[in-house]
Amino acid sequence: MPETYAFETVDVFTSERFGGNPLAVFTDARGLTTEQMQNLAFEFNLSETTFVLPPDDPANTARVRIFTPKSEMPFAGHPSVGTAYVLARLHNQASDEMRLEMHAGLVTVSLERDSDGMVLGGKINAPLPLALGDEIEPAIIAACAGLTEADIITRTHKPIIASVGARFVIAEVAPEALGRAVPDVSAMRRAVATVPALSAGVHLHLHSQAQECIRARMFAPLDGVFEDPATGSANAALGALLLHASEGDDAAFTISQGTEMSRPSILLVTATRTASGIMASVAGHCVPMMRGEAQLK
Repeated sequence: MPETYAFETVDVFTSERFGGNPLAVFTDARGLTTEQMQNLAFEFNLSETTFVLPPDDPANTARVRIFTPKSEMPFAGHPSVGTAYVLARLHNQASDEMRLEMHAGLVTVSLERDSDGMVLGGKINAPLPLALGDEIEPAIIAACAGLTEADIITRTHKPIIASVGARFVIAEVAPEALGRAVPDVSAMRRAVATVPALSAGVHLHLHSQAQECIRARMFAPLDGVFEDPATGSANAALGALLLHASEGDDAAFTISQGTEMSRPSILLVTATRTASGIMASVAGHCVPMMRGEAQLK
C-alpha cells in the first residue's frame, strides 16, 4: 500500500473561490480500505470526500466512492460534478462526457468548457427516476428544523421522502422561516426512530411562481454535516418532485443554497417526464482550491 495518497479540493456549484460546496477528491484510491476512506472523510470533515478507483467496466471513466464524515453515500451531486471536473483537468480529458460508476448506478457527467476549451464544470444526470416515500407530519419537520408547525407549507407538496439516487426528506417552508431554521439535533435523534430517512438530512426550500430562483437549505447533523452549502442530489430530487406536483412534461429551476453560511451556491436543475419516470439533472461550475497528500504511514 502506498504511504501517501494525493488529493485535490475544489469548490463546487460556484464560480468564485470560497463559495459553493468544498469537495476533496483522492484521485487514485487504489490500496485504501473502506475504513481508511471513512477515516479520511472524517479528517477532512467536509460534506463529502470522494475516492477514485479503476472502473469495473473499461468503457467507463472511473469508479467513485463517496463518503460523508460518518457514512458512505450511494450517489451525490456535488461530488459527481466536482470529481469529474478534477479528473478532466488532471488527465486533460478531451471528451466532453465522463461516466462514473457509483453504488446507485452509472452517473454521466457532461462537461462544460469555456471558449479556450478549459473545463468550467459539468451537468450530471441522476442515476434513477424519482422515487417517493412516505409523507412526514409537518410537526416532525418543524421540530427537527427549529420551526413551528405553521412554518411548514403544504400547498405544493407535503413533507415527503424523495430520491433520484439518494433519499432525503424534502419540505417547503414559509418565506420568513427559511432564514431562521436551525437544526435541532435532539429532535432529529428522536424522529429518526420513526423516519430513518432523516439520518440523511432534511432539505428545506422556499418556492413561489414569482421567484426567479428557489432558495434552499439542507441540514444533516446526524451524518456529520450540520448544514450543507450545496446539495446536488437533494436539489435534483426537489426539481423532480416539483415537476411531479405539476402538470408539465419538463421544468428547469435555478436553486440558490448556502447563502446563510456565507458560501453562496447556484445549482441549475432540470426535470423531465420519461417512460421510465421523472428524471432529473443538476449542473454547475467549479473552482480549484488546493492540492496535497495524505500520509497514512
